[in-house]
Amino acid sequence: MAAAARHKRITPEAFEEKLDTPRKGWQVSLSYGSYLKVDELLDLQRPLSKPRHHDEMLFIIIHQVYELWFKQLLHEVDATMAALDRDDLLRVAKHFRRIHAIQRLIEQQVDILETMTPQEFNQFRDNLNPASGFQSVQFRELEFACGVRRTDLMRWIELGDSQRARLDRRLSEPSLYDRVKSLLARRGFPVGTSDELVETYRQIYSHESQNYDLYLLLEDLIEFDERFLLWRGRHVRMVERMIGQKIGTGGSPGARYLEGTLAHRFFPELWEVRTYLGSGTYA
Repeated sequence: MAAAARHKRITPEAFEEKLDTPRKGWQVSLSYGSYLKVDELLDLQRPLSKPRHHDEMLFIIIHQVYELWFKQLLHEVDATMAALDRDDLLRVAKHFRRIHAIQRLIEQQVDILETMTPQEFNQFRDNLNPASGFQSVQFRELEFACGVRRTDLMRWIELGDSQRARLDRRLSEPSLYDRVKSLLARRGFPVGTSDELVETYRQIYSHESQNYDLYLLLEDLIEFDERFLLWRGRHVRMVERMIGQKIGTGGSPGARYLEGTLAHRFFPELWEVRTYLGSGTYA
């Protein structure tokens, strides 16, 4: 009875009256806005165009949101790697479910960006020089964490001490790719060379019922890789649609440079093994 009294429902009218009646010496210690730092968040959009171009706000918000999702992806990838080290493939699957949902969302954000026409973008684009999405430290950190480690790019990115330390840490730690191979080795599969890894994947796919948890892991990994390629591809086409073959604001070759990034895959042997599947026999 006492518990029920403590959780008695309050009517909307009583709640409004409660809000309008200040308590003596009472202060709000936490609110929706203070918890989420909404005022600070909404103060971070600072268009540079003069007179201010309407679409520059959209451009800034889209890319700030990308950085927030990159932060969450890094958080999930770190948790995924820790679960792999514990052989906890159920937890790995849970993290990948969230990762895939985020990947779908960041690809769909391109649709919003493409509501801006090339003519509108080019009216404020020059204000971005020499800034470029090429310089996203979090995206490089995500690539490093997953096993694509193009360290030559670091010389083109202006890094603070903490940013450089983060990237250096990613370079020194085993990647997601490394941890997958370690898991397979603990299960008794050869992973020492690329050819051995392809054969290991073929064995897992060919004997699905005996290795079902590993089979599901491989499917999550290929989906993760594929969704990154799909997002990269959408991004390339969007850039070409906006600026054609112009040089990027950061001095890169623009769309031509981005086209080359489509060759970068986190798990190349998982793509290669598809060639050797489908013999018509089943496990």
